[in-house]
Amino acid sequence: MRKTGLFPKAAALAIASCTLLLSACAQTSIQHQGLAEADLILVNARVYSLDWNDPDAEGRPALDAPYAADGWMPDAEAIAIDDGVILNVGSAKDVLAHQGSATRIIDLGGATVLPGLVDSHTHVVELGAKLDAVDLTDIATEEEAVALVAKRARTTPKGEWIIGAGWDEGAWANNYPDKTLLSAAVPDHPVILRSLHGFALWANQAALDAAGITGDSTIPEGGEMRRNADGTPSGLFLNRATTMLDAAIPLAPLETRKRQTRTGLMQMARDGYVTVHEAGADSHSMEAFEGLEAEGHLPIRVYAMLSLRDEPLMREWIARGPDTDADSMLVTRSVKAYYDGALGSRGARLIDEYSDMPGHYGVSGSGYGFDRALTEAAMRASFQTGIHAIGDAGNREVLDIFAEKFAQYPQAQANRHRIEHAQVISPQDMARFAELGIVASMEPPHAVEDKTWAEDRLGPVRIRGAYAWRTLRRNNARLTFNADNPGSDHNIFYGLHAAVTRRDKALDPNGGWYPDETVSIEEAIRAYTIWSAYAAFREDKTGIIVPGRWADLTVIDIDPFVVAETAPERLLGGKVMMTIVNGQIIFERQ
Repeated sequence: MRKTGLFPKAAALAIASCTLLLSACAQTSIQHQGLAEADLILVNARVYSLDWNDPDAEGRPALDAPYAADGWMPDAEAIAIDDGVILNVGSAKDVLAHQGSATRIIDLGGATVLPGLVDSHTHVVELGAKLDAVDLTDIATEEEAVALVAKRARTTPKGEWIIGAGWDEGAWANNYPDKTLLSAAVPDHPVILRSLHGFALWANQAALDAAGITGDSTIPEGGEMRRNADGTPSGLFLNRATTMLDAAIPLAPLETRKRQTRTGLMQMARDGYVTVHEAGADSHSMEAFEGLEAEGHLPIRVYAMLSLRDEPLMREWIARGPDTDADSMLVTRSVKAYYDGALGSRGARLIDEYSDMPGHYGVSGSGYGFDRALTEAAMRASFQTGIHAIGDAGNREVLDIFAEKFAQYPQAQANRHRIEHAQVISPQDMARFAELGIVASMEPPHAVEDKTWAEDRLGPVRIRGAYAWRTLRRNNARLTFNADNPGSDHNIFYGLHAAVTRRDKALDPNGGWYPDETVSIEEAIRAYTIWSAYAAFREDKTGIIVPGRWADLTVIDIDPFVVAETAPERLLGGKVMMTIVNGQIIFERQ
């Protein structure tokens, strides 16, 4: 009988020291004198090491994968860990030979162990701040949002700024809010409400006054400030115009920023992630990360992608050069740049006009604040470059930039450059990712969240090149998956479900949205583990569970390999049971 892949509820309560096996373990240990003693041993587990070849371009498992006619099966049942690295993985008998007098043994009760999850495009500093802010995620109307802000204002001292985030600029694009209701309900606090993906900002009059913004204010290239009939600001800012209010918001004290950042990192740990790639760390973010690292308070690994928009920071790092190690909890060797805007707010640069806005093509390049010279300087200094590109023209132009720079500086091509999102790609450009060695850094949640309006923007032909994971795989592109949080829910089970079904949390639509672009469960898991490790130059350190690799592991209560093939909707009910980083249990569900 096929196993369901579900971890029994009773077993979830049984994660504890394995007392019943102690005498047998001790006997085995005596028989294997000379073996290294483990700090921690995990037993009674469904371990998927990923220590086999990649699937083919259609997602079919390799011949050496633990896959047979009746489906997937784990390739180990126990893991021994010592001093932050994996000692042994395999049968319980072989692994328990590493038991010593101080070894902690945990019976996982049939839970599944995967290589530690990586979210390869996060804004964890924003996530931490959002946990302190007014949460507007999933709010459907302007009135609901204003009510939540007014509620916060009642407990906030007069004059203090109120920050909110999470309203959906794509879903609201045909009926954007203005300052009227917000200013009337909250007149005595400057209010800034950032959109879900950060490409729109909604402010009240008090915030506009604090920032000195009027109808005569200069609008950054690539930005739009919506106006009232009399020319005054409406309170709604799009694309690069969102930066107009940033300088007016008081900088939180360093201790507050460190606390918020650690809160964000701990949330990621509770959600099973052992590493995040921070996409666009500015000076203030780096100050928080570096402070936490110096104090030994980084709970998970941070791969910092410096913000190209922070020129002083970039000049400092270009002079210094990227970090050359991979072992530190904080590693800085990458740069994040923006090339075009978002599809939802119609800022993504398209080759042909928007289907729902004739004559409009979006913004890109210098028109969106992209600094080509600074990008080139970073590439010449051996930094990996991750460039945000959404539209098909945006992606084509970024690929052209990489091709041009690789021709000028051939050594730069080895730095595993990335296109962040790679959201809409012309068929003529699909093969160029592999040809140039560019990693496509993509978000499964974006497809199922954008499906209600994306085809309106693109039409029925171009939509075929959007969120096109399978097509990119068929063209031999390297993928890494992430959530772009806090813009999308980074829950791994949601991400996996979106990747393998192209259906949202409500299981819409039946059969999936353009299901030909789904990936297999193995591909999805690899895109959150070993393929993400490759995107950070760490494939020889982590991403698979074998002796000598970092003991960075994620324990979950379902077997996603089995569940995805038998009842994929049950992926959404999965839970993270344990997160291990450097051999230390950072999170354990009780």
